[in-house]
Amino acid sequence: MFNFSSYDLATNLWIFAAAAGAVWIAGTKLIVYADELAERFSLSRAVLGLLLLASMTSLPEIAAGFTAARSGYPELSVNNLLGAIALQIALLAVADMIIDEQALTSIIPNPMVMLQGAFNVCLLAFVSITVLVGDAPLLGAGVGSWLVFAVAIYSFIKVREADKNYPWVANAPGAPNLDREYSPDAGERERPLEDDSSAWLMTKTLLSALTILLAGYVVASVGDAIAKQTGLGDSFVGFTLVSVATSLPEASTVFAGVRHRLYTMAISGILGTTAFNVALLLGVDALADGEPVLSRVGDFTAVGALLGLAATGILLVGLVERANRTFLRMGIDSLAILIVYACGMFLLYSIRGS
Repeated sequence: MFNFSSYDLATNLWIFAAAAGAVWIAGTKLIVYADELAERFSLSRAVLGLLLLASMTSLPEIAAGFTAARSGYPELSVNNLLGAIALQIALLAVADMIIDEQALTSIIPNPMVMLQGAFNVCLLAFVSITVLVGDAPLLGAGVGSWLVFAVAIYSFIKVREADKNYPWVANAPGAPNLDREYSPDAGERERPLEDDSSAWLMTKTLLSALTILLAGYVVASVGDAIAKQTGLGDSFVGFTLVSVATSLPEASTVFAGVRHRLYTMAISGILGTTAFNVALLLGVDALADGEPVLSRVGDFTAVGALLGLAATGILLVGLVERANRTFLRMGIDSLAILIVYACGMFLLYSIRGS
């Protein structure tokens, strides 16, 4: 395994850029493959976003987080996983600017994304409580880590069950199918992969996932080395540069999803990644030596989890209200998310040494 810390800063920046480009291309291809799979096999785009996109775009977090935990830096792993959550919700807000004269949350007809968001609020609240009150060891990890893992798995099951029967329907006049994207000017969406065989389509999907795993791991590792070479504190590093690095797959799929009008899949993928990141805390805890990892992190991590919770809550408000009010080419709720994220990052920077 390469030791990127032995390279100079300029070399690491070039490696970072090359690997980031590979991740970005693979991510933009992945959401197109997922859309074709949904069309061909009559699959739910909300569930595909939750299970396929979220799991595959979380591969860099798995590689970087577990490696850091085994190397004796579990606190950095936790900050990386939780820092990516708020950042990825902010990415949705930025992607909102791509939609002309419409707020992203006003054109989502599928209510399953709201169920996902509600579960994520609970997960992040449980993480914050565990960090603040401390954890106790249980079966090689911590009680809190086992709890959030169980809740994350339960959320996947409940979202899958609810997606089969649509317990309630959003008021979206003109939407022929809840699993389609509702936009008055959407028109017919092209299917550039319609002529590909199913075997070749699934092969390309797996190749994209492998690219995201390998290049994403390089991005995260180089990002960690760059962060240390710049002299920032470890906690803030995990919450910024490394989080940005491991969030590149989510960023590419979000922007590609919005560009192709796959709004439900884009939001479901981001919310699904939150649940995956929280579930991965159990793996970090099991790989780390010593006391439960959520007992070692402090106020910085708790504030980071609460920042992700606040951003998710604002997104839920927008999804429930479905108000098409925009400012600076984005929904008012998206603007609120960006303001909260910016203020939260300033607060985290100010307490980075705690």
